[in-house]
Amino acid sequence: MSLKNLNPRFGVLLLFILAAGVIRIVLGSDATMQPIAMFTPVGAMALFGGASFSQKWKSYAFPLLTLFVSDIILIQVFHKQFAEGLLYRGWVWNYASFVLIVLLGQLLIKKASVANILMGSAGAALLHFLVSNFGVWISGSTNMLTGLPYTKDAAGLASCYIQAIPYMWYVLVGNIVYCSIFFGSFELVKRRLRFAQ
Repeated sequence: MSLKNLNPRFGVLLLFILAAGVIRIVLGSDATMQPIAMFTPVGAMALFGGASFSQKWKSYAFPLLTLFVSDIILIQVFHKQFAEGLLYRGWVWNYASFVLIVLLGQLLIKKASVANILMGSAGAALLHFLVSNFGVWISGSTNMLTGLPYTKDAAGLASCYIQAIPYMWYVLVGNIVYCSIFFGSFELVKRRLRFAQ
């Protein structure tokens, strides 16, 4: 296949997904893991992939592959203290949250409108918060306040969720900002291509 035969819209999709991975690595490379590290385009990328790829397997494959590659770089290069093999403890739950976010993009954002993007951004932040932090708790990760694993009771789960609230706000704001950029830019590209024909 020659470059002339490539669909320009597909190229834009891939460019956004690549940018999401790079931004995630840059923000996540800070050793202190401050909440600002969650201001990444990864949730927006999953929503955008779900809403934009006509072939369903691509809407899951590209965002999850980007997440996987950026996770390996972050864990193996910048955060080796969290490494358990190639990834980190509880990674399955984080990936499950992104599968659900792609599905949310497929179901909710049939048309790129402000209301749909805001609802998708909020829903994606909530899904990620609930699923990934349940994974942090159930996998026996370390409580940031005590330095010990979270207790396997309601108090431990509540503590895990409460400590994650500042991170969730950055996920939400990142979703809104990056979804606006991704969907807005993609609509502009589609219009230009339509007018160019």
